[in-house]
Formats: sequence, C-alpha cells, structure tokens
Amino acid sequence: MAVNRGPGRCGSLSPEGILREAQINLLECKVCFEKFSSQQRERRPRNLSCGHVLCLECITALSHPLLRKLECPFCRQMCSVDSTSHCQAICDLQELLLSRSPRSSAPPHRATGGFKSAAGLTSSALHLHSAFGGWGTLINPTGIAVLGSSGTIVVVHDGEKRVVVFSPQGKLLNSFGRRGQASGELWYPVDVAVTPCGYVVVTDAGDKAVKIFTSRGNHVLTVRDSFQVPWGVGTDGDGHLLVTDIQAGALFHVKVDYTRGVVLEHRTAISELQQPKAVACCPVTGNTAVMEHLTDHTPPPVRQQHTRLKVFNKDFHLLHQTDTFSLTLQSTVRLNMSGVVFDADGGVLVTDCKQGMVWSLGKLQNGPVLTPLVGDHLIRPVGLVTLDNMLIILDSGEHAVKIYMVKSDTGSTTKLMCEQA
Repeated sequence: MAVNRGPGRCGSLSPEGILREAQINLLECKVCFEKFSSQQRERRPRNLSCGHVLCLECITALSHPLLRKLECPFCRQMCSVDSTSHCQAICDLQELLLSRSPRSSAPPHRATGGFKSAAGLTSSALHLHSAFGGWGTLINPTGIAVLGSSGTIVVVHDGEKRVVVFSPQGKLLNSFGRRGQASGELWYPVDVAVTPCGYVVVTDAGDKAVKIFTSRGNHVLTVRDSFQVPWGVGTDGDGHLLVTDIQAGALFHVKVDYTRGVVLEHRTAISELQQPKAVACCPVTGNTAVMEHLTDHTPPPVRQQHTRLKVFNKDFHLLHQTDTFSLTLQSTVRLNMSGVVFDADGGVLVTDCKQGMVWSLGKLQNGPVLTPLVGDHLIRPVGLVTLDNMLIILDSGEHAVKIYMVKSDTGSTTKLMCEQA
C-alpha cells in the first residue's frame, strides 16, 4: 500500500512534510478518504487477502451481502470478507506518528495559508468553486477534456463504462465505451481530448489504439497503424491529433476525416523522446508541449522520478525545455510534473501529482517563472484544462473533478489571469 519514496525524497522535506506524506499515503482509507481509527469500529483498517487495506465500513459497503465477497477496488481481485484481518501495523504507526506530531486544528493533508514560492507569490488567488465525482462515479480517473465552449466535461476512468460526460455543474449526462477490446470498447483508456468539431478521442494503451467517438458515444474510428503504447492525446487548432507513445518514444501527428471515419495522414512528428506522456497544444501560438518521464538508472532505494517539459513550435522544432532539477532550484520543494496545459495567454501550467499542486511556469521565453496557483484541497492532480475563468482539475486521489476560480477582494469571480514573465 505504501510507496517507498527513498531517502532522497524524505531528505528534501521538513519533518512536517514527512508527517503529511505519511498521513496521506498510509493513515487513511483510499476509498472513502477517512482516517483509519482503532477506536471507531467502522474505521478500523482491515487487510484484504490481496494485500490492500480498506476500512471496515468500505469493505461492508463494497461486499455482496450474501456471498460475502468483494472485488478489490485497486487490483480487481475477488476477496472474501471472512478472510480479512486487522491491520495492526497501521494502528501502531498511527499511534507513533500522532504522538510525535504537533497539534493542529487543520487536517494535515490540506494547505491552509497559501504556498509561497521563491518569488514570494501565493496560491491563495484561486479558490475551490465546486467538486463532483467521487468513488463509484469515477474510479481511478486518468484523463480530462472539455467539450467546446459549453463547458461539458469529459473524463476517462476505470469504470465499466470508460468515458463519463458531466455538465459544468457536475451532473452526469452520459457514459460510454464499455470495458473490452471489441469495436467501440475501451480496454485501458489513459487520456482523452475533444476536437473543435466535438469528437471525443481516447488513447487506449491496453488495445494499442486511438479510438474516436461522437459526443453521444457512437464509435467513429479506431486508429492503430504504428502505435505501440499510445498515452497522451491532444488536438491542434485544425482538429488534427497529437498522440504520444511511451514505448515508441515519439509524438505522432494524425489527420482524420471525421465525417467519413478515415485516416488521411499518420506521421511521426517528433522522435527520440523519453517516455512521453502528457501533451498539449497552445490555442494562441500553436506550440506543442510534451512531458517526458526520464529513466533514472540509480539503484531503487535512492531512485527518484525525473520529468522534462519540452515546447515545440508549429513545425515541431524545439523552442524551450525545462526539467525537474532546474525547477527545484527555484523552489524549496521538488516538483513532479505530470499534466500540462496552456492558459489563454500562452503560458504553461503543470500539475504536480506528488505535492498536490498546480503551478504556472509562465511563457518560458526567458526561462520558467515558477508560480504556485493551487495548493488547497488537492491530493493527486493528474490532469487539468482551462475554460474562461475556470481551472478544471482531475484529482485521481479523490476520484473527483475540481473546479477552481479566481475571486476578487469583493468576492466576485474574475477571469483567470496567470502571472507571466
């Protein structure tokens, strides 16, 4: 259940930071996100036969009342309720950490005062406006997109129907793409994009394909060609597809006739990338941003995740790049960039899935200017999109979509404008 972050990771955190990491990753149920407790019966941690740990209340809620079995929400293994056991290790760790932690009225995994960067700016300008989804409605979501100016939100996740469509207010409008490898089905969806004319494009890494649907969920086309493990997907201003492939180490540019359901052109736009995942196209400049995940050859105990962001022009020539190390020099925390998007002015925004934050890097012409935008109410942000005055974030840690907006001193909502270099 716990992730070994290595001594290098812990060494970069304060004691309060280490405590926060432990409380997020070890001391709460990852289904209901309530803290484990040996005093409350329904909150007691229980070991499933597969090795994952849930609270007793979630085991009861997820299990069949007659068969007394449940499917583990993380590994999908069938487990018997009668074979669960008390997880004494978590209770002992909880008692040890709480006895050493300073008393605070605020939850340990929530930032409360705005996070300061090297520039002295804070993330208090963006406020959580609404949130929706949650476990069951969304299961381990991985990709998010917005359908046109209407603000309709499209999410891919690990549910029985892999694509879920919400209204801007969070109402479930539609779901499609059943689990499977047949035509119109999705095996392991990773990312989603929406074309200017409203087609929904999903990368299916499990089926080694990109699959295209209408906004109502009707299957239009499956593109395979030379894909090995397609991952991130975006669209340019003409509706052409930008697809990263982590196995091929490349960015593909795909032109599609959506009306006829045929591929017009499929070419490698950029090669020799290192495990490229997230991709985004700037609506202002036409530039393309690609997030690489670099291989760390150090032994596992000290291995750390390294990411590199590259920005290319319309002709896919490299303009700018920055990486985890150079960004860490500007801040007291080590960034772990995951998702990327451009704002309305052409600035770059990235999610930090480890710190639970969203950062602005500016326009990158003169180097990145690191500015924290969101540091409250996020656990593991994996994707984000911008729309008018909103920043819409996919938080896989809470299986939820969260909408942030800018408020003026009077409390009224103003247009989202990020600090730029």
